[in-house]
Amino acid sequence: MYRVIRPLLFQLAPERAHCLTLAALARTPRLARLACAPVPTIPTLTQELWGLRFPHPIALAAGLDKNAEAVEGFFHVGFSAVEVGTVTPRPQPGNPRPRLFRLVEDEALVNRMGFNNDGADAMASRLAHTRRLGIIGVNLGKNKTTPNARAVDDYLTSMRRLYEVADYFVMNVSSPNTPGLRDLQAAQALLPLVQAALDERDRLARALSAPRRPVLVKLAPDLADDVLEDVCHQLALAGVDGLIATNTTVERTGLHSQHQRETGGLSGRPLFSRATEVVRLAYRATGGQLPIVASGGVFDASDAYAKVLAGASLVQLYTALIYRGPGVVGELVRGLAQRLRADGYAHLQEAIGRDAHAPHRV
Repeated sequence: MYRVIRPLLFQLAPERAHCLTLAALARTPRLARLACAPVPTIPTLTQELWGLRFPHPIALAAGLDKNAEAVEGFFHVGFSAVEVGTVTPRPQPGNPRPRLFRLVEDEALVNRMGFNNDGADAMASRLAHTRRLGIIGVNLGKNKTTPNARAVDDYLTSMRRLYEVADYFVMNVSSPNTPGLRDLQAAQALLPLVQAALDERDRLARALSAPRRPVLVKLAPDLADDVLEDVCHQLALAGVDGLIATNTTVERTGLHSQHQRETGGLSGRPLFSRATEVVRLAYRATGGQLPIVASGGVFDASDAYAKVLAGASLVQLYTALIYRGPGVVGELVRGLAQRLRADGYAHLQEAIGRDAHAPHRV
């Protein structure tokens, strides 16, 4: 069905097509079932992380459903987890349009959305009325007008407002589309920020008699290897619960599309190799002790399997959904199970990190 719909959607401006799709899924969540076959439950792919049960490792990345408008619809697509956001404490319009571009020849996207969202209160209200068909993560950011010196206030404010409706939180300090945000990735800025978030998480869990929600940090692919390894090691020592590798990139090497020079973050196929290497670096730097969520350039089961072998416990999609449609989730789940079986693994967890110490191949 998506082969019929995609040409029509691609005739529209990318953000217009995006908004129409979200609106349709929000209004009629079960519409997704018409566009894809049911995703099977396969015991070899089921795992528990942070006390949460994932029926399979394929999840939706942040950025597609910024305002938690269509969470139920994405669960009907078959995702085991849906990450919403990035959300900021106060609503903000984001950057001027156009701010989203398809790089069709490269199977990629460039976005410079700028954390456009309705704010934490609106998201909390939507999630409070959402059927919980799976695991819901919330990606946290800071408002554009908030100086970095006060960024911690924004992250903690949103965490407080959303604590009771989220299953896990992600500290987004790696988007290239908010001026100065990536400066927060420096260890001297990041570690106090993360420690404050962990402390606030613990306080909220006690005050609300609620579980301790996992706190993850999302990394940029553009950091130097030695910096990445040091940051990952220090985050593990600080007690962070997991890492997401990676956010979008500002790198533009080897592209062919007319939109290759648009400013913003690049996602999709061109990001695959570097994002996979970041998974490998993070796995090694943390001794395989932290769950790593891979995001970047996954289009088929072989891509997902490469992320797992590099060290990923979960694999997120975004751009592949735009180019391949909702059926890609089931294809990845079935294909991943087949690859595990072919290589003699009885369970997904046996394969995680098996190639982490192998030489990197571009």
